[in-house]
Amino acid sequence: MGDEWTLLIVREMFLGTRRFDDFLRLTGMSSHLLSQRLKKLEAQEIIQRAPYSVRPPRHEYRLTEKGRDLWTLIIALKQWGDRWLNAEVSPVLIVHKTCGQVVRPQMTCPDCGEPMDAHDAEARLSHPFEQERHTARRVP
Repeated sequence: MGDEWTLLIVREMFLGTRRFDDFLRLTGMSSHLLSQRLKKLEAQEIIQRAPYSVRPPRHEYRLTEKGRDLWTLIIALKQWGDRWLNAEVSPVLIVHKTCGQVVRPQMTCPDCGEPMDAHDAEARLSHPFEQERHTARRVP
């Protein structure tokens, strides 16, 4: 997920883009680059191809459950962009399907329900990850 092109594809998928030609037009990518990124996302099981035409054979791309779990990442980047890229109006509004209201999704604690941001949390490393970091510090 570390490159901008892959994030653009995933963003477009959350906006409803499904077909290769639409990705080309909406992202400005070359067809070769788009093809590579789609294959990579499919290999990582983030997207899956689904046929929509037999003659000629054509496929569209759909997010898997693993891909849909990237929603929080895309929303976090959207909100960062809304705040720091000086857009007078957010280019995308998020509407809650249940109540129809425009919302700004936020992270909340699943136990107490309180909103959370970076100041409200601390990271604690698992023992294996702590060991891995310790070992990496010693390698020249």
